[in-house]
Amino acid sequence: MDMRREKQILSIPDNNPYVRTEFTQQMYDEGYTILAPQMSPIHFDLLEPVFQKHGYHIVVLDNDDRRAVDVGLKFVNNDACFPSITVVGQIMQAVLSGKYDTDKLAIIMTQTGGCCRASNYVAFIRRALEKVGLSHIPVISLNTNGMEQNEGFKLSPLLMTQMLQAVVYGDLLMRCLYRVRPYEKLPGSADALHSHWRTKCIEALTSKHSVKRYKQICRNIVSDFDNLPIHEDLKKPRVGIVGEILVKYMPLANNHLVELLEKEGAEAVVPDLMDFLNYCVYSDQYLAEFLGGTKSSDMVSKILVKAIRQIRKPALEALAGSTRFDAPMPIEEIAEQTKPFLSIGNQYGEGWFLTGEMIELIKMGVPNIVCIQPFACLPNHVVGKGVIKRLKTEFPQANIAAVDYDPGASEVNQLNRIKLMLSSAKENM
Repeated sequence: MDMRREKQILSIPDNNPYVRTEFTQQMYDEGYTILAPQMSPIHFDLLEPVFQKHGYHIVVLDNDDRRAVDVGLKFVNNDACFPSITVVGQIMQAVLSGKYDTDKLAIIMTQTGGCCRASNYVAFIRRALEKVGLSHIPVISLNTNGMEQNEGFKLSPLLMTQMLQAVVYGDLLMRCLYRVRPYEKLPGSADALHSHWRTKCIEALTSKHSVKRYKQICRNIVSDFDNLPIHEDLKKPRVGIVGEILVKYMPLANNHLVELLEKEGAEAVVPDLMDFLNYCVYSDQYLAEFLGGTKSSDMVSKILVKAIRQIRKPALEALAGSTRFDAPMPIEEIAEQTKPFLSIGNQYGEGWFLTGEMIELIKMGVPNIVCIQPFACLPNHVVGKGVIKRLKTEFPQANIAAVDYDPGASEVNQLNRIKLMLSSAKENM
């Protein structure tokens, strides 16, 4: 970059500067369709109606299949990470499908601003749109740190509260569903109960009394799943799934890992999505203490951790009183048990939290873990694969398989590694 400056070589000619297309108030008023990629069906099924309630015509795409990956490879070089290719592929397949009016279309994508390749999602999407002559379509960066702002898109306190409630509902449904489905007496009964409560949650989130009904619904979800008829004496190996956030929750990106584990006679255990949000805000406390962060950011971090805990309180209380389900550990406890293995300063990708999740699972009686990440995801290879040997030394019962996911990865190889881990898990039961 210094050499280019010295030679006065400009990446963008002065007569053709890049101008970001903003999502304006007029676009909001005109009801532009806003496309959002799928990441976690259990959670996003609940988030979509929340945004729609607040006037944003968001459509969560359902094209999470191999064709989306193939489209992504046309627009994103395969040295970018698998999640980037998957997300861009979903969006561009939808944009070019002819289903939507591209003159009244926008796209929304989360953005953290970290150093990993996934932080370039928004830039990848804009570049893909420019390639096909559709750079007039605005790409909304969904962030909480003020990186980009759009006149027509605002996260009001009520919207943010209901988004968090939707995430808590999703976490609760995921935790309960995965815990009982492998043992159900009546095939399909767990999925039917999930479908019933998904509808109830959407009705509550979109009603005028969503906040008032929230606590009761959390209790009722846990109660109903607690009473679902299952084979109580049946024992199956419990297998935790950790890793890069999109690969962990998106069936397309992990080749339907939860279904695979259940088909192979195991119970899948997936940590809550809200825990990742907790990790993001909690980490600012370390930055403030050791890496020159501000006192205000430290204060904001502590306030947000408490706010998240308050939002989750009804669900945590319901889980604590359950006979079948476990409540997640507080983020402070996860951080403390991680420190002997890894510095909390590791905050790229899933950072120290990925190690913390594995320790949490082992201590909760889930020693079998599939650690999944995109191929060549350096941050997660360091905090995932890099700590496995040390974890196994500290926890001899740990049975961890690291599996990479990539557009060209061999599914047979992935399956063999998972089956080998399961074989060991069944022997140790």
